[in-house]
Amino acid sequence: MIQPSEVDSPCTGSDAGCGSQSEKCEEGAKDSELVSAIMSRRFCPSIITTVAWEGYHFANYEIKITEKNDCYGAVLWPSALVLCYFLETNQDKYNLKDKNVMELGAGTGLVSIVTSMLGAKVTSTDLPDVLGNLHYNVSRNTKDRCRHTPRVTELTWGKDLEKNFPRDSCHYDYIMAADVVYSHPYLQELLNTFQHLSQDDTVIFWAMRFRLDKENKFVDLFQSLFDLEVIYNLPSLKIKLYKAMRKRILS
Repeated sequence: MIQPSEVDSPCTGSDAGCGSQSEKCEEGAKDSELVSAIMSRRFCPSIITTVAWEGYHFANYEIKITEKNDCYGAVLWPSALVLCYFLETNQDKYNLKDKNVMELGAGTGLVSIVTSMLGAKVTSTDLPDVLGNLHYNVSRNTKDRCRHTPRVTELTWGKDLEKNFPRDSCHYDYIMAADVVYSHPYLQELLNTFQHLSQDDTVIFWAMRFRLDKENKFVDLFQSLFDLEVIYNLPSLKIKLYKAMRKRILS
């Protein structure tokens, strides 16, 4: 569950000492403004309902997300909201209409839902114990709203990739991932999955919250195989949004 962010202003009056740190203060102000805009997309039910849900406004629709608090992968984390905001507000540069999109570790499905609403052909994936809630959220929010019906299916990182997602027939224009890197023992399998699903022209958008040193190590490993660009850096949320593409092998 996303809690309201507590963003401290880096400059508050004359005591802030901004004279020699104006650039840093300006970056902090931009961070605060952007985070505020992102978090404003969330709303709570105005009345008590029998099924708990949280609401989000994207693509001119009201999206209702149900979480499973007993499952780590079925809780919506702020990185998903950051990624959705970026995709919606940058459609002129990254038009998802009729594009093949894969989401890894889809969780509650918000990113899959928003990309579907933006016109993409979406394959939404996660582990078996998450699929029930994922399918529920995706189907209830995309029915009669999307150009293409999204597909929800199992994908265990690093397992049976060529069998279930053969490279010759599965081409993805975009791969989306939000908060898939944290303290779990499957980081190499995740990297292998990124590698298998990516073609030379595949664009990866990956939002990540930094918690432990493992995240930094994974970024270094990832960067050895992919060209990486920081799109957003949000220190107040400890989140970075990356754009990545496979490194070209020069002949």
